[in-house]
Amino acid sequence: MKLVVNQKNLKRAVSLVEKVVSKNTTLPILGNILLKTENGRLRLSATNLELGINTLVGVKIEEVGEIAIPARIFSDFINTIQDEKVTLVTKNNTLTINAEHYKTSILGFDPKDFPIIPKIKSEPIVSVPANMFKGALVRVVESMAISETRPELAGILVQVKENQCVLVSTDIFRLTEVTLSVSASGSNAIIIPRNTVTELVRMCNDLEGNIQIKYSDNQVAFVAEDIELVSRVVDGTYPPYKNVIPEKFISRALIKRNELENNIRLAGLFASSISDVKISCVENKLIITARNSDKGEIETNVPIVLKNEPFEVSLNYRYILDGLKNMPGNEVVIEFTGAGSPLVMRPSDDKSFVYLIMPLRN
Repeated sequence: MKLVVNQKNLKRAVSLVEKVVSKNTTLPILGNILLKTENGRLRLSATNLELGINTLVGVKIEEVGEIAIPARIFSDFINTIQDEKVTLVTKNNTLTINAEHYKTSILGFDPKDFPIIPKIKSEPIVSVPANMFKGALVRVVESMAISETRPELAGILVQVKENQCVLVSTDIFRLTEVTLSVSASGSNAIIIPRNTVTELVRMCNDLEGNIQIKYSDNQVAFVAEDIELVSRVVDGTYPPYKNVIPEKFISRALIKRNELENNIRLAGLFASSISDVKISCVENKLIITARNSDKGEIETNVPIVLKNEPFEVSLNYRYILDGLKNMPGNEVVIEFTGAGSPLVMRPSDDKSFVYLIMPLRN
């Protein structure tokens, strides 16, 4: 292989794929990035066997070829040099990198040993604007379960149905649902693992167009521009989460989002070891109290518009802040659905976002 490539373009491509590179020391080949000429361009690939990524870079090819190159040293070198043009030459599984002020040779691996990243040839199940998809991912990621005890909860449910793409996450203590209006046909439901979600958010950062989602044989692919992310899906069935979203409420309060967030944050300074704060909605104000035997106590209040009867509930203040952090709009609706039932939070002018928090026992 012999080719010339722009350093900035190569640097961007390496930064995209290197995060997927495995640290598995028992399979050294997984610590490599595969470089391969393909249809007049250079393809960079990386995989950890659960997640794989491909990206293409425009290059000037003199000789076709391929090599698996250690990701760490290759990335560090490409990120450090400043020359505009870089020449890559391979011979006997060694990569020689030439630039105006630099020349180095890096020992590589036989590309035939590099794992094959599955190619999903099926038609896309949905196409979503990248910025919209990233926004939805960021909103649901906080509610994913951390523990792998129930693998289906340590990921995000993606449901495609009736021109909608619905993203859901829950760790049992809270639940987030975001609904996107998209062009879609048919019905599909897949669970995306946590690590894949992290890479998807990173992948979306520099994208301007749409992301196509393809699904086949327990593998899902996210394709956009010159990037393709391929992941296994989580085995198992997502719990019937719709059953826990209340259809009716007993009381409803309308409140400024920033005021609620600031006051919850203040109250959190005095929360106990279980991070509890008490919220009381009475007449035209929401009273927030917290008490800690080692720190002291606090009471603060925020103006609200209350519909129906007053209510009181204890909640984990961190969960409240997580929900408010990525909630769109300036006003929040809080719906009390009964003692022991989830508290519902949503933007006042956006029905596409729903956030539930289970109350703490008093």
